[in-house]
Amino acid sequence: MEFIEAPSPNFDQRTGLPDILVLHYTGMQTGEAALERLRDPEAKVSSHYLVEEDGRIFRLVAEERRAWHAGRGVWQGTDDVNGASIGIEIVNPGHEFGYRPFPEAQIAAVIELVADIRSRWTIPDNRIIGHSDMAPSRKDDPGELFPWKRLAGEGHGLWFEPAAERVQALGVPLQPDDEGLGVLVLRSGLHRLGYGIQPGGEYDEETVQTVKAFQRHWRQHRVDGIADGETRARLVGLLQLASAESPTGVLDS
Repeated sequence: MEFIEAPSPNFDQRTGLPDILVLHYTGMQTGEAALERLRDPEAKVSSHYLVEEDGRIFRLVAEERRAWHAGRGVWQGTDDVNGASIGIEIVNPGHEFGYRPFPEAQIAAVIELVADIRSRWTIPDNRIIGHSDMAPSRKDDPGELFPWKRLAGEGHGLWFEPAAERVQALGVPLQPDDEGLGVLVLRSGLHRLGYGIQPGGEYDEETVQTVKAFQRHWRQHRVDGIADGETRARLVGLLQLASAESPTGVLDS
């Protein structure tokens, strides 16, 4: 692959091999402003790569180094996500500045870059995540317009499409202030998939934010924090898929 070298001073040493891939959007008004910030020593933020809307890929930090892109958060018990991950910033103004679909040239470049990274490192499908997955209470990116299904269809990540009868079988939605076994099962499932939420029987604000993060990744047409039948059916299917390790990462049921 061809990269535009744009070294950032914002990195330190890893203590282990990377096995997580975190996708972000820049959330700034222009790609130029994002690139400048990611290279500013005063900002103390960086990523390994930045992908512009026209498909150009900038390399900021060597993959062997620990870039500073993730911040506080956890995925599958890993709480130093920076230390365990490779970060890709995708130029998009984000929810604050006019969130919009990602151009085809940009997505094609991201898919090629993900494949290239995975040719060097062992990164399981269930550890290809969005920033919002590891930090649901803080982050929304890359958001509900990012084509996670397409990425999984190319062999990178997980996706599950539940059958209508499976959705209907799950019955009444779970929502804020609910308590009991259903909420316990929901929170336990989210935790098993990788989210930092702990099992418990209360549908509190942490549950709402975690469900929203899940929906931004895996139920994108409605992000409301309510665990309806479709949301829960997708969660169950993804847990099965993660265990089965499908060769394509995509499952219909």
